[in-house]
Amino acid sequence: MSRWEIRIAALIGAMVVGFTPSATTAAEQQPGLATAVLETLPVKGRAPKTGYTREQFGQAWADVDRNGCDTRNDILNRDLTDVVYKPGTRNCVVLSGTLVDRYSGETINFVRGNISSMEVQIDHIVALSNAWQTGAFKLSAEQRKALANDPLNLFAVKGRLNSQKGDGDAATWLPPLKSFRCAYVAQQIAVKAKYSLWVVAPEKAAMVSILAKCPTQKVPVS
Repeated sequence: MSRWEIRIAALIGAMVVGFTPSATTAAEQQPGLATAVLETLPVKGRAPKTGYTREQFGQAWADVDRNGCDTRNDILNRDLTDVVYKPGTRNCVVLSGTLVDRYSGETINFVRGNISSMEVQIDHIVALSNAWQTGAFKLSAEQRKALANDPLNLFAVKGRLNSQKGDGDAATWLPPLKSFRCAYVAQQIAVKAKYSLWVVAPEKAAMVSILAKCPTQKVPVS
């Protein structure tokens, strides 16, 4: 884990400190099998989308770790190689770089621009709308801001696939690269455990089906 990742994880941890300890958060804190952590997540129906807006999760791409760089550029910096920065931004604003897309396996050349920037987008692994309907509506504003900017819940990915996914869960959308599906589902489980979110029955069934192919898959540690 890089110095930046350690710092941002510590700050986001402080933002979610208001959680009451529970089986889910305890399970997330201890590295373990994704199947075991999944079993700690409550299964409920999807709550209404009433009241959801992007603004409920704070300013888009805030500088939550106060390093002088917004979350979007932090994630581009983490996930891209051969990065070129805008001069005078202290290695913050990414002008170009190369992405090996987790979702498709494709190599994508990122170039900042009004249109070209859309080739690489930042995906919320648990979509914010999905999070809202599975418990985030109960979180405080600071906790929702932490969720929206947590590196655990963010990947730089091929823009078209991010658009295809929308707010889908594991029952409605999975990465086309089948070899990444186990890790993807495990990441969603880790995020939902960390923020005390629940799963709906079809979503859990899809996760169980994927993880049956990789029973030793562990959840990532934030």
